[in-house]
Amino acid sequence: MAYKSILTVVTDAANVPDQIDAAVALARREDAHLDVLCLGLDRTEYGYYYVGAAPIAPVILQETLDDARNAALAAEAAVRQQLAPEDIRWAVDTGVAQISALARDVGHLARFADLVVLPKPKGKADQYEQQAIVEAAVFEGRAPVLLLPPAKFGADYGKRVIIAWNQSDEAMVAIRAALPILKAASDVNIAIIAPPAHGPERSDPGGRLSQFLARHGVHCEVSVLAKTLPHASDVLCRHIEDINADMVVMGAYGHSRFREAILGGTTREMFDISPVPVLAAH
Repeated sequence: MAYKSILTVVTDAANVPDQIDAAVALARREDAHLDVLCLGLDRTEYGYYYVGAAPIAPVILQETLDDARNAALAAEAAVRQQLAPEDIRWAVDTGVAQISALARDVGHLARFADLVVLPKPKGKADQYEQQAIVEAAVFEGRAPVLLLPPAKFGADYGKRVIIAWNQSDEAMVAIRAALPILKAASDVNIAIIAPPAHGPERSDPGGRLSQFLARHGVHCEVSVLAKTLPHASDVLCRHIEDINADMVVMGAYGHSRFREAILGGTTREMFDISPVPVLAAH
């Protein structure tokens, strides 16, 4: 498998320079086609206007819709200007969506992408929106997502990779999705945090995974880590620092909120605190 279709979703023209640079660099490295979705977000909360507001509600709704459309067009103009001189294959789509409809709009495009590249939220202001986009790509599009911290937009990564291995189906899906990166890496470390004493890999933690990767030409080592910190994400971040890793591959774990899957536990924590790019899949 190779990454031949890469998708990124832009919601703010201010993010375009760094985000598109990072996506272009990856597309060029993989000889892939880059698809960019410029999305204006309609943040209106329908159904919360009191009765006396009925005459002005349509005006408010139209204004928020216009704002979202203008934001999408501004992002599209910035993206097209930046991509025009690039020597890669690319396409740009533009749309407007409510937060509640991101699963449909982003998920539909993500299901046809080999990899979705997204920036890590810069602050709490856009954290909810970015999280909704990530969840749409992972759970609705069933696509692997590569989340990049701002400091890593222009940096090289994927040379020293940690695999967070817990024997789960989600982790195995992420590993298969990351094979192009793992095969190109110089060092791959399989990190296993406090493996169960009576699990199927109790005698050889990570052994079968090492064999699987070796047959793909991936050189890897296994690190069994004690859970000496409250959260697995804290242990992983300390391990990143200890071995000077520049990327993490892990399963994207979630739970159901009514009929909607949302990120939970270690996945969300790593997306929040990891100092290096995280590739996750479900």
